[in-house]
Amino acid sequence: MRENIHPNWYPEARVVCACGNTWTVGSTVPEIRTDVCSACHPFFTGEQRIVDTEGQVDRFMKRLRVRDDIIADIETRNTQLTSPDVSMSELGLERRYVTVFADAGIEVVGDFMARFEEGGDDAILAISGIGRKVLADTKKALRTRGYLVDQAEAAE
Repeated sequence: MRENIHPNWYPEARVVCACGNTWTVGSTVPEIRTDVCSACHPFFTGEQRIVDTEGQVDRFMKRLRVRDDIIADIETRNTQLTSPDVSMSELGLERRYVTVFADAGIEVVGDFMARFEEGGDDAILAISGIGRKVLADTKKALRTRGYLVDQAEAAE
């Protein structure tokens, strides 16, 4: 073997764990420091404990809270979009259609839905100035916002 190429060997090297446990081993360094050992590792102790390395658990919990906030905001927006108090003018219908509906006493989506549930298409078509095109456009706008369910989806 060649001389002076191998590292120094320490037969009594000390290992120190973060929990305070120490023991001796043979090593090329005089002291070894570790975060977890068999005396404190959850696999060996049977206890559940989260070892937070560099704040990873905190970052994960923060991302989880942000995700929950985003989901809550989306649900709030969806309930506001499908509120029966939404004005008919917010559906994007032409102004003359909105005026005809207002003259018939239908100013918010809830009024339209009540009349539609009472008599279906015929109840809406009975309003003077409302034809099949207006009814189709209105139902399409309501379906887009989540008010009406297609007949194909209802059959499933």
